[in-house]
Amino acid sequence: MLILKNVTAVQFEPASVRENVDIAIDGAEIREVGSNLSTKYPGAEVKEMGGKLVMPGIVCSHNHFYSGLSRGIMANIAPSPDFISTLKNLWWRLDRALDEESLYYSGLICSLEAIKSGCTAVIDHHASPNYIAGSLNTLRKGFLKAGLRGMTCFETTDRNGGVRELQAGVEENIAFARQIDQAKAEGKEPYLVEAHIGAHAPFTVSDEGLGMLREAIKATGRGLHIHAAEDSYDVSHSHDKYGKDLIVRLAEFDLIDAKTLVAHGLYLSSDDIALLNERDAFLVHNARSNMNNHVGYNHRLAEYRNLALGTDGIGSDMFEELKFAFFKHRDAGGPLWPDSFTRFLWNGNRLLERNFGAKFGRLEAGYKADLTLCAYDCPTPLAAQNIGGHLAFGMGSGSVDSVMVEGRMVYENGAFPFDVEPLYAEAAKVAARLWQRMDALD
Repeated sequence: MLILKNVTAVQFEPASVRENVDIAIDGAEIREVGSNLSTKYPGAEVKEMGGKLVMPGIVCSHNHFYSGLSRGIMANIAPSPDFISTLKNLWWRLDRALDEESLYYSGLICSLEAIKSGCTAVIDHHASPNYIAGSLNTLRKGFLKAGLRGMTCFETTDRNGGVRELQAGVEENIAFARQIDQAKAEGKEPYLVEAHIGAHAPFTVSDEGLGMLREAIKATGRGLHIHAAEDSYDVSHSHDKYGKDLIVRLAEFDLIDAKTLVAHGLYLSSDDIALLNERDAFLVHNARSNMNNHVGYNHRLAEYRNLALGTDGIGSDMFEELKFAFFKHRDAGGPLWPDSFTRFLWNGNRLLERNFGAKFGRLEAGYKADLTLCAYDCPTPLAAQNIGGHLAFGMGSGSVDSVMVEGRMVYENGAFPFDVEPLYAEAAKVAARLWQRMDALD
């Protein structure tokens, strides 16, 4: 047993702040939160925390680890005046250039940087059309090496190879889900990585593909993770080709339920939103990515029953993401305040609960010991009523001191338990080769 002694326990939902308490951790779970626990558990290891803030783990609810080696990219990217051309000229060339080596380093570096930013879990959405079979396990290796919890899936699409590509994507999703089931049954490794069934935006998935996804969900018991209405083209395409709204079309294939994660949703209709709410599905808002891609703003955030925050591949700094999401919302005339965005950030833990079958997101007995620890010099009172204000206007990823996942410190006192410098050096070499392959593509 491990006791984190003398912490400031900050819980997002329900909001609470408890000073000078101890947290007893037994294996992968919290045993107790209270005072003087070292006397109650005399044989436990005790770590004096000196009043550091301890929060339930922070979750990035939508990311693209395949983009991890795109930072500062030097490749011949044609002018891209709109979102579709940005996809074709940049991101769809990058994902086609990925191989096993570049994907591993991309995923590993993203996992390390997520932890360093205070994340205990990331929900990933993957694409590598020329390296499909086995790609999700390659990403899983990076998660496990870093010690990060997460989920991943393959972005099923027909944009490059028609039905054969659809089939390959679905098969990879199913194979990975079954691999996770086997790993859980064997219990040889920590249960840190789960599976979704992935799909790209509906405009690149035919009805035949949606039928395949429905069968994959039935076969694996997993939920759908999909982009939808990130750009208005996705909506107009659905109306033009299928004569119906996006989520209505997905629902007709039984793809919308409590495990469904829809990313973006800027242009969803009222009927679409009502369907997501009725079926208890999640929308994940990605403020910085939407701004970067100039796709517009989602003015209807307050209408969603379940809303979480993600980055869509722009790192995993969820402190930064919360700030951008809040400030952009205020700039757009929105009515929500920081406490709402704190709840949206916390909601990532609800996604984990639905998929891992365990308790996440509270500092209470029986909940997973996934914790974010911060050294935050607080110049004003910190209370349940103003946690959101401290997150929006003060605290940042630079405050992150340590991160615990599954009861194990994967980042402590600002350092990883292994040397990461050689990994970064090798990643730089791999990235240069990746960019060269991009330039060789049409």
